Amino acid sequence: MRSLLRAFVAALMLSTGLAWAGDFEDGLAAYGKQKFPVALQKFKRAAAKGSAGAQFYLGVMHGLGEGVAADPAAEVGWYRLAAEQGLAVAQFNLGNAYSSGQAVAQDVAEAVRWYQRAAEQGFAAAQFAVGNAYISGRGAPQDLAEALAWYRMSAVQGYAPAQFNLGYLYGSGQGVAQDHAESVHWYRLAAQQGDPDAQLGLGNAYRKGQGVEPDDAQAVRWYALAAEQGLAVAQFNMAIACARGQGVAQDPAEAVRWFKMAAVQGHGSAQLNLGLSYFSGQGVARDLVRAHMWLHLAAASGDKEAARNEALVAREMTPAQLEAAQRLASDWQARRARSPR
Repeated sequence: MRSLLRAFVAALMLSTGLAWAGDFEDGLAAYGKQKFPVALQKFKRAAAKGSAGAQFYLGVMHGLGEGVAADPAAEVGWYRLAAEQGLAVAQFNLGNAYSSGQAVAQDVAEAVRWYQRAAEQGFAAAQFAVGNAYISGRGAPQDLAEALAWYRMSAVQGYAPAQFNLGYLYGSGQGVAQDHAESVHWYRLAAQQGDPDAQLGLGNAYRKGQGVEPDDAQAVRWYALAAEQGLAVAQFNMAIACARGQGVAQDPAEAVRWFKMAAVQGHGSAQLNLGLSYFSGQGVARDLVRAHMWLHLAAASGDKEAARNEALVAREMTPAQLEAAQRLASDWQARRARSPR
């Protein structure tokens, strides 16, 4: 967050004689050392003399409760003062406040207005937000071509979410002629920055041979990176690769490990395959209770194959085992309902 103001600070320092420049610099130095009470006082003095940067930092400090009690209304108030002076990062944060309804009435059109002002100054995250507004039709007319233009402006600055969205649009042919090679180009840029969705998209491209030569080993490489970040679909794809020996040595136990990681996140196909693994004893000790539990959970999401296999497993179970499996499934569903999404 601090880096967002560096260019702004540099520009200020070129303007000698500004009454608040010293206080702002001193406030930045204190903030960087986490001396929040000192930073707060320095920023207040600079803000009173018109420093948009100090006003922005006061918003940050009130939002995070640094040196002062957390106060969302004060946070938004300081952002507004800085935004009205034209500070792009403050305009973006004010847009976020209107988008989420934080300390102001939710107003997506007003959010887009502030995003647009920041985007026109070249603020990459705001350009991405404007693109999202045009693609969704929330706060702006739905217009895929306009969304594509804003995503591109953001993407060429290296903003990974915009690069991913460009990759997706080119891959699906939405708002632009379908071009798998161009899709791979943008996925790769985002994937190299660690974006898990782009890593998944790049893995899919290598698996299907879309925009690149098919290469199961490369597909697995990118799936693994996304899976290790917790992306359930990538974890499932890793499990399938390990189960079949596609791009990696066949390893049923490793397949079960990945199925389990995706299953606990609610991935239905992973739950089905994990249940079948417990039923067959493939890669894990045979366990009818856990087989039934996972098949039941997959069936509850509408998977007909899981429902058929759940019935097959039930025929081999005692009433006590069925009761145990149903209790495990019920407990899992209760925990999932309570967990934050």
